Order: sequence, then C-alpha cells, then structure tokens
Amino acid sequence: METELHDVKPVPPKGHVISDSPSPASPVDDASQNDDRPLLKSDSSSSAANGRVSDESLEELNKKYAAFARHDVYGPLGRGELPFVEKLLLGVACVTILPVRVVLATLVLFSYYSVCRICTLFSAPNRDEAAEGQDDFGHLRGWRRTVIVSCGRFLSRVMLFVFGFYWISESFRDLEQEQSPPQGKSSSEDQNEGKNQLQRPERPGATVCNHVSYVDILYHMSSSFSSFVAKRSVAKLPLVGLISKCLGCVFVQRESKSSDFKGVAGIVIERVKEAHEDETAPMMMLFPEGTTTNGDFLLPFKTGGFLAGAPVIPVILRYPYQRFSPAWDSIAGFRHVILLLCQFVNHLEVIRLPVYYPSQEEKTDPKLYANNIRRLMAREGDLVMSDIGLAEKRIYIAALNGLLSQC
Repeated sequence: METELHDVKPVPPKGHVISDSPSPASPVDDASQNDDRPLLKSDSSSSAANGRVSDESLEELNKKYAAFARHDVYGPLGRGELPFVEKLLLGVACVTILPVRVVLATLVLFSYYSVCRICTLFSAPNRDEAAEGQDDFGHLRGWRRTVIVSCGRFLSRVMLFVFGFYWISESFRDLEQEQSPPQGKSSSEDQNEGKNQLQRPERPGATVCNHVSYVDILYHMSSSFSSFVAKRSVAKLPLVGLISKCLGCVFVQRESKSSDFKGVAGIVIERVKEAHEDETAPMMMLFPEGTTTNGDFLLPFKTGGFLAGAPVIPVILRYPYQRFSPAWDSIAGFRHVILLLCQFVNHLEVIRLPVYYPSQEEKTDPKLYANNIRRLMAREGDLVMSDIGLAEKRIYIAALNGLLSQC
C-alpha cells in the first residue's frame, strides 16, 4: 500500500465542512520511499506530563479521516472506555439476546445454504474464461432459480430481523422538480431529459448504493436479490461461498494489478448490459465507493460500473443509532458483529430515487456519469462528499491501532 501521501484541500458541499484529506503523491526518490518513519509522532514525555497528547492526536485523526471516524458510545475501533450503564447493558445482552441471535442466525444461514446446495445439484456453474476464478450459479433458469431467489429474499429479511432490524423505513423520492441540473447539462437540457425519464420504461442495468455496512448486502438480497462485486476470498468461505455464487457475484482481487483485473471489469460491464437488455438476467448491485464509511459521507465513485452506459437505480442507506453504530467503518469485523447483535433494536432507513437515465454525453463519459450520480445521492441523502478512499482508510486504522496501543 502506498504510504507516501500529501494533503489536498477538497471543496465541501454548502453547509458542510470537510477536513484536509490525503491523496497519492507524485513520484519521490528512493530515500524517501524507504522512509520508515511512523504515521504519528508522539512525545512520550509530554504525554506523561499532561496526558492530553493522545486525545489531541485522536481528534486530529478523526478530523482528517472524518469519513471513517466513529462517534458512538464505543469510541474508536469499538475499543473506547464505556460508561457503567453501557457496560451493564452490554453484559446483560451478552448472556441473553446474543446467544439466541447467534443460534437463530446460524440456523438461517444453514437453511439457505441447504436450499442452494439442493438447487445446484447436478448443475455446472457458469464459467467465464475472461477472468480467472469467475464461476457462479446466477444464470440458472426454471424452478431452481425461482426457489433460490424466493428463499433468498425471505431468509435475508429473516436474518435482518434476527440482527435487530425489526422495521425498515423505505421512502421514494420524486425528482420531477429538479432544483439544479447535474454537471454537464444546461437547464433546458435537464428539463428535456426529465421528460424523457418519464417516457422511457427501459430496464435499469444496476442499482447504485452508498456502502456503510455488510448489512447493506442483506437488505439488497431481501429487496432485489442483486449480484454483487465481492472479494475473491468470499467465494472460498464455507457456506457463504456457495450462496455468493448463487447470487451471481463477480469476484475480484483488490491488490491484483494483472490483466485479470481487466477481465473482471469486462464481466461487470457485460453483466450490467445483460441486466439492462434481459429481464431474466440478475441485476448488478454496485457500491462504487469501493469501501465502507460511517454513513455520513460519500467517497469518490469508481467508474467501472458506469462504462456500460445503462440506466441505474440510486439507493441511499442510513443507519440511525443512539448507542452503537451499525456502520462497519473502522472497527474489526468480529467485534462489530458481536456488538451489533448485543443491541436490541437496530434501525435502517432506505431512500429510493427514480431510475436515472444517462444523457448521451454521460454515456460517452463514464466519469461525468458517475460524478452526476454521486452529487444526486449526496444531495438527496444529505451526505458530505469526501475525496479520500480505501488507501486512506487503511492508514487511519493503522494509525488508530498505533495510538491506542500507546494509551
């Protein structure tokens, strides 16, 4: 991972303040590339004297990497000092609702795995020669596909219920009265485009959503049973691996720089086009940010999913909370699952926007298309646009670990 970073100054949306955030630096000499200096410098003598350096450093980190900072009771990395009442509630939950939920979640997982195993018996997976390791059962037809989708949607909602999401608030935004045209469109062009939006019943090729938690996937499985882009390691996981293949997931190797990555990108484009043209094909679910945030920010969108030029459905997810935030931003996965299951009630709000039909200019310029969708989602979801990404998230987590280990 690149560690040589310098600060840039993003321009935040009106009414919001975004702190300076890092971006890749220009090439440097060999001496600077081999620099082993720590990410954070701490004055141990000063810290021992007044005990304020850690708090100041943490505040500075949270400001710089605001998109990944946690602001719930459990603090950074979920390892903050808890008040007595919270310790008591957590202790009670650990011996009451946690064991029950673990057992129920395991039963739901095994049940759906059994359904997928039965439905894929004597069926060969769909293999794509363009990219290594791409095989799935997302293109099954007939009763097999019907059973997989129906049971998947139902059991995903059951799993959400087990996780404490008893009620999910869903709303649909009507964007007929557009306040300002997206970038690259004049006001008159935007009005004509709005009329065309109502006249064209084209099938969208993908759903575009902000990424906050692994719970996002459970929700989209329960609502549309879309295919996802997932890490290649997911395909090898027990139980979950077969389920992800039945979803028709596209598996990628994030750190790969080989031609295999180009093959995967091509598969995503083909899948989006196929879903746009064929009603029986599984729709793609895109998280163009490439990683999760704390739910208050929207990171830059990757353009891969927009290269197909197909219409998309923007969806915005919000997770209101009082004690523990369901956002999987900078906390370890196992710790997050345990604390989430220990919270009796969790909340999820869904904002669905109308199908977005790209203009001809957006079809030829996927970056413009992605930026316009991002601005639309940020405005409608009251999200702050940030310019940091996965690389900065890794730096932030490493710095937090180093800082907390000194305390």
